[in-house]
Amino acid sequence: MQIETVLAPVDGSETAMDAVEYAVAVAERYEAVVHALYLLGERAAVAIHEGKVEAAAIAERGEQVMAGVRAVAAEHDVPVDHSSAAGFSLDRLAQHPGSVILDVSEMLDADFVVVPREPITGDPEAVIEKAAEYVLAHASQPVLSV
Repeated sequence: MQIETVLAPVDGSETAMDAVEYAVAVAERYEAVVHALYLLGERAAVAIHEGKVEAAAIAERGEQVMAGVRAVAAEHDVPVDHSSAAGFSLDRLAQHPGSVILDVSEMLDADFVVVPREPITGDPEAVIEKAAEYVLAHASQPVLSV
Protein backbone atom coordinates (compact mmCIF):
# COMPACT_ATOMS: atom_id res chain seq x y z
CA MET A 1 0.00 0.00 0.00
CA GLN A 2 1.31 3.44 -0.88
CA ILE A 3 0.19 6.29 1.37
CA GLU A 4 1.27 9.88 0.84
CA THR A 5 -1.45 11.80 2.70
CA VAL A 6 -3.32 10.79 5.84
CA LEU A 7 -6.40 12.90 6.58
CA ALA A 8 -7.06 13.45 10.28
CA PRO A 9 -10.24 15.44 10.99
CA VAL A 10 -10.07 17.25 14.34
CA ASP A 11 -12.63 19.23 16.30
CA GLY A 12 -10.95 19.98 19.61
CA SER A 13 -12.35 16.92 21.35
CA GLU A 14 -10.21 14.43 23.24
CA THR A 15 -11.35 11.57 21.01
CA ALA A 16 -10.24 13.43 17.89
CA MET A 17 -6.82 14.10 19.40
CA ASP A 18 -6.52 10.40 20.26
CA ALA A 19 -7.23 9.63 16.60
CA VAL A 20 -4.48 12.06 15.59
CA GLU A 21 -1.98 9.79 17.32
CA TYR A 22 -3.09 6.92 15.08
CA ALA A 23 -2.94 9.14 11.99
CA VAL A 24 0.61 10.15 12.90
CA ALA A 25 1.59 6.50 13.40
CA VAL A 26 0.24 5.58 9.95
CA ALA A 27 2.00 8.57 8.38
CA GLU A 28 5.24 7.69 10.12
CA ARG A 29 5.05 4.09 8.91
CA TYR A 30 4.49 5.13 5.29
CA GLU A 31 6.61 8.31 5.34
CA ALA A 32 3.50 10.33 4.59
CA VAL A 33 2.18 13.73 5.60
CA VAL A 34 -0.77 14.24 7.95
CA HIS A 35 -3.39 16.73 6.84
CA ALA A 36 -5.37 17.91 9.87
CA LEU A 37 -8.85 19.17 9.00
CA TYR A 38 -10.29 21.38 11.73
CA LEU A 39 -14.09 21.09 11.64
CA LEU A 40 -16.32 23.67 13.24
CA GLY A 41 -19.42 22.35 14.94
CA GLU A 42 -23.04 23.32 14.56
CA ARG A 43 -22.95 25.75 17.48
CA ALA A 44 -19.97 27.56 15.97
CA ALA A 45 -21.67 27.71 12.55
CA VAL A 46 -24.80 29.22 14.09
CA ALA A 47 -22.78 31.72 16.15
CA ILE A 48 -20.85 32.82 13.06
CA HIS A 49 -24.03 33.10 11.01
CA GLU A 50 -25.71 35.20 13.69
CA GLY A 51 -22.61 37.35 14.24
CA LYS A 52 -22.32 36.28 17.88
CA VAL A 53 -18.69 35.23 17.65
CA GLU A 54 -15.64 37.01 16.34
CA ALA A 55 -13.75 35.41 13.49
CA ALA A 56 -10.55 35.95 15.50
CA ALA A 57 -11.90 33.76 18.33
CA ILE A 58 -12.66 30.94 15.90
CA ALA A 59 -9.23 31.28 14.31
CA GLU A 60 -7.56 31.27 17.74
CA ARG A 61 -9.35 28.07 18.76
CA GLY A 62 -8.39 26.46 15.48
CA GLU A 63 -4.77 27.42 16.04
CA GLN A 64 -4.85 25.89 19.53
CA VAL A 65 -6.15 22.62 18.10
CA MET A 66 -3.54 22.66 15.32
CA ALA A 67 -0.78 23.35 17.84
CA GLY A 68 -1.81 20.14 19.59
CA VAL A 69 -1.71 18.23 16.30
CA ARG A 70 1.71 19.64 15.43
CA ALA A 71 3.03 18.67 18.87
CA VAL A 72 1.97 15.05 18.41
CA ALA A 73 3.44 14.95 14.90
CA ALA A 74 6.70 16.58 15.99
CA GLU A 75 7.33 13.75 18.44
CA HIS A 76 7.54 11.42 15.43
CA ASP A 77 9.03 13.86 12.91
CA VAL A 78 5.92 13.65 10.73
CA PRO A 79 5.06 16.68 8.56
CA VAL A 80 1.64 18.27 9.06
CA ASP A 81 -0.43 20.63 6.99
CA HIS A 82 -3.95 21.76 7.80
CA SER A 83 -7.17 23.39 6.76
CA SER A 84 -10.45 24.39 8.38
CA ALA A 85 -14.07 23.94 7.37
CA ALA A 86 -17.53 24.33 8.81
CA GLY A 87 -18.97 20.90 9.50
CA PHE A 88 -22.51 22.20 9.23
CA SER A 89 -24.22 24.71 7.01
CA LEU A 90 -27.38 26.59 7.76
CA ASP A 91 -27.92 27.04 4.03
CA ARG A 92 -26.98 23.60 2.67
CA LEU A 93 -28.75 20.72 4.37
CA ALA A 94 -26.45 18.21 2.69
CA GLN A 95 -23.38 19.74 4.36
CA HIS A 96 -22.60 17.82 7.51
CA PRO A 97 -19.33 16.65 9.09
CA GLY A 98 -19.22 13.38 7.16
CA SER A 99 -19.75 15.02 3.78
CA VAL A 100 -17.16 17.70 4.57
CA ILE A 101 -14.57 15.08 5.57
CA LEU A 102 -15.16 13.14 2.35
CA ASP A 103 -15.13 16.30 0.20
CA VAL A 104 -11.79 17.40 1.68
CA SER A 105 -10.45 13.87 1.34
CA GLU A 106 -11.27 13.86 -2.37
CA MET A 107 -9.93 17.39 -2.86
CA LEU A 108 -6.61 16.43 -1.25
CA ASP A 109 -6.54 13.02 -2.91
CA ALA A 110 -5.93 11.60 0.58
CA ASP A 111 -4.86 7.98 0.65
CA PHE A 112 -6.04 7.17 4.17
CA VAL A 113 -8.49 8.68 6.68
CA VAL A 114 -8.44 8.31 10.46
CA VAL A 115 -11.62 9.24 12.36
CA PRO A 116 -12.61 8.83 15.99
CA ARG A 117 -15.50 6.47 16.56
CA GLU A 118 -16.59 6.77 20.13
CA PRO A 119 -20.11 6.87 21.50
CA ILE A 120 -21.51 10.37 21.35
CA THR A 121 -20.18 12.01 24.48
CA GLY A 122 -22.22 15.15 24.61
CA ASP A 123 -19.00 17.17 24.28
CA PRO A 124 -20.15 20.36 22.53
CA GLU A 125 -16.92 20.41 20.52
CA ALA A 126 -17.26 16.80 19.33
CA VAL A 127 -18.28 17.14 15.71
CA ILE A 128 -16.49 14.25 14.07
CA GLU A 129 -17.70 11.39 16.26
CA LYS A 130 -21.14 11.90 14.74
CA ALA A 131 -19.68 11.47 11.25
CA ALA A 132 -17.67 8.26 11.60
CA GLU A 133 -20.43 5.96 10.35
CA TYR A 134 -20.98 8.11 7.27
CA VAL A 135 -17.26 8.27 6.48
CA LEU A 136 -16.88 4.51 6.95
CA ALA A 137 -19.82 3.83 4.64
CA HIS A 138 -18.92 6.23 1.84
CA ALA A 139 -15.14 6.75 1.75
CA SER A 140 -13.32 5.60 -1.35
CA GLN A 141 -10.02 5.12 0.52
CA PRO A 142 -9.16 3.06 3.58
CA VAL A 143 -10.55 4.44 6.85
CA LEU A 144 -9.29 3.66 10.33
CA SER A 145 -11.94 4.33 12.92
CA VAL A 146 -10.54 4.48 16.45
